[in-house]
Amino acid sequence: MNSIFGPVNSRRLGISLGIDLLPPKICNFNCIYCEIGPITNFTCERREYIPTAGIIAEIDAFFADREAVARLDVLTVTASGEPTLHSGLGEIIRHLKAISDKPVAVLTNGSLLHLAEVRAELAVADIVIPSLDAAREESYRRINRPAACAPLDLVIEGLVAFGREFTGRCWLEILLAKGINDQPEDLAALQAAVARIKPERIQLNTVARPPLEAFARPLDLAEMRAAAAYFPALPVDILTDPASRDHREKFRQVSEEEVLNLLKRRPCTKDDVATALGLAPVAAAALLQGLCDRGLAQLASHRNQDYFQPTPVTSTEQS
Repeated sequence: MNSIFGPVNSRRLGISLGIDLLPPKICNFNCIYCEIGPITNFTCERREYIPTAGIIAEIDAFFADREAVARLDVLTVTASGEPTLHSGLGEIIRHLKAISDKPVAVLTNGSLLHLAEVRAELAVADIVIPSLDAAREESYRRINRPAACAPLDLVIEGLVAFGREFTGRCWLEILLAKGINDQPEDLAALQAAVARIKPERIQLNTVARPPLEAFARPLDLAEMRAAAAYFPALPVDILTDPASRDHREKFRQVSEEEVLNLLKRRPCTKDDVATALGLAPVAAAALLQGLCDRGLAQLASHRNQDYFQPTPVTSTEQS
């Protein structure tokens, strides 16, 4: 597995190098909006799912290209699942901080922040973006479908403890799905939880790409703006608002492998690929067509949008 992907043009973070700590589908949530498919290893066990030394070797190999490193705005630790499940998380963050002055960001579902060891490992990062999609038990179970080892009260208490201790930048992401966790009582509960967590800002999101469950439906922009009004004391970034998108054109040479690595993390439209990898639209289209022609990618339609995703590997091909 390639643990390094990108760089991608992240609307939140700028030009970002992704560091993926897990093989696909290892998580303690099975969220209805997940873009990578159903979880196959449903666990809260922290262990070394991929050798830490191998991930660090990939990082060092990328950093040998000084020109590529110079283009980066941030180093983003994430996973095809929940990155804090990887027991080498702290070592990897410390290594990134030792070899680079680029800020290190970590994306997490926030479920293990009740563990002092996880909070200590994340303390070295510059930006941590945990999630809290629901603060009511019923809605939490409907949208995140957590493992029994991740009860809501423990998740919230972990976020509160982290907010109290962390000296870097904490941006709390909230993803809303229509009819699931977007009712007034849901938003009021989230408002109360946010007041205790005290993040620097809110990242408000909704279902965008093809979700795991067809009933996971997006809110429209007016509904998102109404939800944002529940957090008047904080800056709220509505991640699906076209007005907030960064249209900087930083075109560069990109390989088919980079495009395929991006598609393995999430389905993408042609425009998604162009924006994320800093490609001219015509170049993105050509690379995607090449992958499709070679049978490595395929089209899928969702809400009248064409998304590209890797072609599933058959059992015969795996053997």
